[in-house]
Amino acid sequence: MRTVYKRCAGLDVHKKTVVGCRRRLNGDGAWESEVKTFGTMTADLLLLLDWLLEWEVEVVVMESTGDYWKPVFNLLEGNLEVWLVNAQHVKQVPGRKTDVKDAEWLAELLSYGLLKPSFIPEKPQRDLRDLTRYRVTLVQERARVINRVQKLLENANIKLASVATDVFGVSGRLMLAALVEGKQNEAEMAALAKGRLRNKLPELEKALTGIVREHHRFLLAQQLAHIDFLDEQIDEIGQEIAHRAETMSRPPHPPNSTPESSADKSATADETRLNWTQAIQLLDTIPGIDQRAAEGILAEIGLEMNRFTTANHLTAWAGLAPGNNQSGGKRYSGRTRKGNQALRTLMVQVAHAASRKKGSYLSALYGRLAARRGKKRAIIAVARSILVSIFHMLQRLEVYQDLGADYFTQRRKEAKVDYLLRQLEKLGVSIQIESAQIQMSPG
Repeated sequence: MRTVYKRCAGLDVHKKTVVGCRRRLNGDGAWESEVKTFGTMTADLLLLLDWLLEWEVEVVVMESTGDYWKPVFNLLEGNLEVWLVNAQHVKQVPGRKTDVKDAEWLAELLSYGLLKPSFIPEKPQRDLRDLTRYRVTLVQERARVINRVQKLLENANIKLASVATDVFGVSGRLMLAALVEGKQNEAEMAALAKGRLRNKLPELEKALTGIVREHHRFLLAQQLAHIDFLDEQIDEIGQEIAHRAETMSRPPHPPNSTPESSADKSATADETRLNWTQAIQLLDTIPGIDQRAAEGILAEIGLEMNRFTTANHLTAWAGLAPGNNQSGGKRYSGRTRKGNQALRTLMVQVAHAASRKKGSYLSALYGRLAARRGKKRAIIAVARSILVSIFHMLQRLEVYQDLGADYFTQRRKEAKVDYLLRQLEKLGVSIQIESAQIQMSPG
C-alpha cells in the first residue's frame, strides 16, 4: 500500500486522558511507532505537543468525540496540521477495542492516506458559530417559558390564548401585567387591548374571568421576568453577532507595508471578494431567509465554497442529501444521513417559511412534492434546494433569482398539454387545438 505520510500520529481522546501513537518510516524502510498516555490538562497537552514535535510529525488525526477534542485541537492548532475525522469512518475490528489499539489504528490509516478530514473553520468563524448556536438555544428556552405561561393561564382558568392571536403582543403583555398586580377587574383588563383586538372586548372580558390565586400571580411574575431576561440576552447576542460580522468584513491592514508590497496586493484582491456583511445581504434575498437565518447559515458553512467540491457535497455534509443504500440491484431505505445538525435544523425552518410564500418556485416545489411524497420529504427537498442555491450564490456572487411558480409547468409544457388532453378524453370530451384557439365538442 502506498505511503502518503511518513511521519504522523493518531490520538484517542477522552475526558481525562489522551492516548497518542506517533508513527514514522525509518531509514531502513520499516515502520517505527511509539504509544504514550497523557492527561488533558493544559500542561499535559503541552507535553503531548513536545512529544509529537520530537519526531517532526506532519499530521495528527483524532476522532470527533463530543467536545473533548477541542482542548487538544486548541493547543495543537498552529503548530501541527490536525485532522478531525468521523468516528464511524474508522471503526475498529470487533474484539480489538482498546485505547491503544484505537490510537495505533488511526495512525496507520493516516499514514496510508485512508482518512478524510472534517471541516473545521477558522477561529473567528468558530466564535461566530458559538454565538449563533447559543442564540438558538436562548430562543428555544424562551419558547419553553412561553409554553409554561400558557399552561399556568389554563390552570387559572384564563383563556386569553383563545381570543388573542399573540398572547405576548403589546395588548397581551399589558393584560398579563395587570393579572400579576391583581388590582383590576376583567372589564378594566379587557379595556387595555390595542388595535384590532378592541373589536373583541366582550370575548376578552370572558377570557380574563378566571380563578387567579396569589400562587398564580407569583409564578406568572417570575416567568414574565424570565422572558424579559431572555429577550435582553437575545438582543445582546444579536448585536454581538452583527459586530463580529462587521469586524470580519474589514480588510486587513498589515503594518509597515509599502504601496508595492504583496500585502497591499492581497488586500486589494480581498476587497473584490465577498465579505461577511455582503454575504448576509446576499442570502437575505432568498425567500424564507432573514438576517438572523443568514447569520446562522454563514456561521456554519463560511464564505469559501471551494472547501466543498460540489453543491451535492455541501448538502450531504448538512444531512439533507438522500442516503445511498443499494445492494443486489435492490434499493433500500434512502433516509438522509447524519450531518451538521445545527445547519440542518436551520435549513428546515427556512424551508417551512419559504414554502408559505405564494407565487414562488419554492412554494411550487413544496406543493408538487408534498402531494406525492408527503410533507416531511417535501420540506427536506425544499431545504436542500435552498442550500444548493446558497452554494452557487456564494460561488458566483449572484443574488437569488426566483424561477417562478409556473416553472414546472413551463418546463414540460407539451407533456402537460398531452396529460390534460388524455384526462379530458377519459371524460368523453374531444379537443381540437388550432394555434391559440381551442374548440370543444361533446363526445
